[in-house]
Amino acid sequence: MSLGKRFRDITVATFNEMLEQSEDPVRLIDKYLNSQAEQVRESERLLQQCLSHAASLRQEYMNAAQLKERREQQAVIALKAGEEQVARIALQEKLQQEERSAQYKALYEQSKLGIVELEEQLQQLKADFDEVAAKRSYYIARIESVRLQQRMNERLRGMGGGYGSGQPRMFDRLEERVSDLEMSARTLREVRSQTRDALLSASQTVSQALDNEMAKLKTKLQQEGWMRQ
Repeated sequence: MSLGKRFRDITVATFNEMLEQSEDPVRLIDKYLNSQAEQVRESERLLQQCLSHAASLRQEYMNAAQLKERREQQAVIALKAGEEQVARIALQEKLQQEERSAQYKALYEQSKLGIVELEEQLQQLKADFDEVAAKRSYYIARIESVRLQQRMNERLRGMGGGYGSGQPRMFDRLEERVSDLEMSARTLREVRSQTRDALLSASQTVSQALDNEMAKLKTKLQQEGWMRQ
């Protein structure tokens, strides 16, 4: 595990612990995000400086390498012309440029490794920033949910406790009233039904009595001779 990753793990663990214990998590998150954003900006500036420096190192070692090749060619030409002293001077500068090229190339390779590590850390910083920003949205949503729930509770209390206290009693009274009306209507239907049955029974009894009386009257009239007329 690299030192940068270990430091990052410790930092995230510490932040999560502070977040759980904080009474104002959003404020803590905003403070962390501001700090993280500044680190990202500083890392990006440093990365640009490193890239620029690496480019200059590469140019130096390539220039030295090209000059070394040129001095070697000059030494060959001087030897062919019988100018051994000139060839020796060209070879001496060739060796100097060769050493210079190797030195700058080593610095360039070293700078590339640093750039790679810095780029990885920068990406990690941005990932951490996005992760914490997502947590901020989550905690803001939670706080808004709590705030709305509190407002609903206050609203229900203002209405007499909502369905948990006053309104059930109101509906109980309404239920009693409706039950009374239903009982009255049911009783009235029963009375009407009994009256109708009684009238029907009385009607049948009266009809039977009338028939009996009519038969008696006819018999009497026959006896008196009125029915023959």
